[in-house]
Parts: sequence; structure tokens; C-alpha cells
Amino acid sequence: MRTQVAIVGAGPAGLLLSHLLRLQGIDSVLIETRSREHCENRIRAGVLEQGTVDTLNEAGLGERMKREGLVHHGIELLFDGQRHRIDLASLTGGRAITVYGQHEVVCDLIAAASMNGQKLYFDVGDVSLHDVASGSPQVHFTHGGTAQRIECDYVAGCDGFHGISRTAIPADVLRTYERVYPYAWLGILADAPPTLDELVYAHHERGFALFSMRSPTVTRLYLQCRPDEDLAQWSDERVWSELHTRFACEDGWTPGEGPITQKSVTPMRSFVTEPMQYGRLFLAGDAAHIVPPTGAKGMNLAVADVRVLAKAFAECYQHGRHDLLDAYSSTCLGRVWRAEHFSYFMTNLLHPSFDDDAPFANRLKMSELKYVTTSEAAARSLAENYVGLPFAA
Repeated sequence: MRTQVAIVGAGPAGLLLSHLLRLQGIDSVLIETRSREHCENRIRAGVLEQGTVDTLNEAGLGERMKREGLVHHGIELLFDGQRHRIDLASLTGGRAITVYGQHEVVCDLIAAASMNGQKLYFDVGDVSLHDVASGSPQVHFTHGGTAQRIECDYVAGCDGFHGISRTAIPADVLRTYERVYPYAWLGILADAPPTLDELVYAHHERGFALFSMRSPTVTRLYLQCRPDEDLAQWSDERVWSELHTRFACEDGWTPGEGPITQKSVTPMRSFVTEPMQYGRLFLAGDAAHIVPPTGAKGMNLAVADVRVLAKAFAECYQHGRHDLLDAYSSTCLGRVWRAEHFSYFMTNLLHPSFDDDAPFANRLKMSELKYVTTSEAAARSLAENYVGLPFAA
């Protein structure tokens, strides 16, 4: 088959890119190795920056998000038994975050793709990229046991950290920067109404904890744990006991309990690929960069990438300009490294250390927490980064 842009991966990056291209009259074909059901039900974080919300609304994708998303104008930091609110809105000129699950965004994007006749293939296999450095790249795959080939002008690699797109860039061209953290998150979903309207980030001597939510009836909670944590050792009773310990505060607030419907362990790493483009291949989202979830930047960075890429493709096809495509990597990496730094800062600040320098390091973390919650300048810096710096026009 022939198309203008072949998109590998039907996560938020690939689906949003195909939608934005369609709005510009640019044809694309999208392929995904997983099933539609898997993509629509894969639970991932769902804190959307103001710019991400604006992008989805501008693209005509925000109707359900407006009804069901939970708009938050602040977050809370809990340490030494006290909660301290960071007023995001007042510190950033009215900007906010919206809690709306990533899988819900994916469902909205797939529904829009189906309604608009987007060429979208799930359950594909044997995906490979060919001739991406030439003027005639190809994507090969199998679907339903039949070999397929896409001939295209460009390839967008939106297939995540474990996808094949990044491997198409020669090793002598690709540079990677990585930090693997010595802890992970044990996450649960519980059928329990949230007992607060905003997220709570807790720093406790036993480990970090996060109180979040997915809806008015579902609470999302996380505990700092080891990367090799055995879930079998975490009974529901142990999970709730540890959560109540780490969230203990003088005003008596605590998360509400309910049936736990999901448990998982999420390893944590920071990872950046440079460049994010090679020949006619452009990487977006997790295929190019990973952030620890503490800063809530993963999906937001993917949205920022494809905004830049969609605009560059539009200028290329509509006006014959190639400068934006040529500058894609450098344009995106400025925001990527800012988000990497903020995610590293939040992760380091909120997770107590347990290694040899723990006594010294943990005193520094406590000092920083007190500074962030008493200095308007420090609080504003955190707030500006948390709600997301404005997207490029």
C-alpha cells in the first residue's frame, strides 16, 4: 500500500499524530502489534498538562475528557506528618492539570480514527523498517498471516521504549543517556471513592507514597518498593497497612479502602535518545525518551513531540518547507531535557535514600521539601514545571 506517513505504534503518540495529520489532509497508515482491546485497556498514568488538554480540545478530541476528567488546581506534599498545598493555579496564572487516564485518551483517539476511516491495523507481526535513509522508506509487516508492505514518504516511530523503530538508527549515529533508579513503584487500583480532591505526594522514612485517582469512584495509589519486588508478598492487608503508615498525618486524613482490582510493579528509569530523527525516520514519545512517573510527564512529552512533528509535516506538504522537519530533533529535545530534569528533581526529592549516604542525603531532601513549601519562588518553579511549560505555537 502507499501512503505519505507510515506510523508504527498505536499508543497516544501514534494515534494523535495520525489524527493531527488527517486534520491537515495528510494521509497515513498506522500499525500496532497489540490488539485493540489491549491498547484500550492498558492502564497507565493519566495526569494531563494544561497544554495537552488544550491540544486535545483544539483537535476535537476533548468532549468526553471535559465530562469525565478531574481538573485539579493544586497538589499536596506530605512530610513530617503535615500536608502542604502547592497552589498550581495561583502560581501559574490559572493553569491546571486534568486527571484523565491514558487508556481513556487512547479510547477517544481510536474512536475518532474509526469514525474517520483511518487505516489502522492491530495485531500485526514481523514489523521491520527499510531504507529509512533513502527517499523511499518502507515498512514491512504481517497481518492475518499475510505479508504487507507500506511504501511511504516518511516513517514515524511511535512504538515505545521496547519497539523496533529506534533500532533502525545506526549504532554509530545513536546516542543514549540513561539512569536506572534503585527503586520502583508498587501501584494499585482500588474501588474506593477518593478521600481528597487533589494528588498527595508523601515523603516518609519507609518510602515514598502517592495518592491519586482515576474517577470519582476509583483511587490510584503507589508505594515505593524494590525493582525486584515480589507481588505475592503483598497481600491486600499489607498494602493498606503500609499506605496508612506512609500517609499518616496530624490532621487525620487517610486514603479510603476498597477492593483492590489491580496490582503491578513499575520500574523507574530516565532515558533519552539523540537524535530523534534519522533520514526519513522520526521518533516520538517513549520510543525516544522515558521519564520516571514522579513528574507526570510521559504522555505529555509524547503529545508535545507529535504537535511539533505534525506541524513540520504540514509545512512540508503544504508549503514545500523542510526546515521544520530538519529541526524536529533539536526542537523536541529542548523540552525533553527540561522534563527529564524536573522528573529527576521530583523523584530525588520525594524518595528517601537507603544506601550508604542515606543519613546525609535524606537530610538534604527534607531541607528541600521545607524550602519548596515555604518559598514562593521555589513553589512557583515546581508549579510551572508540573502544569507544563507552554507548548510552542
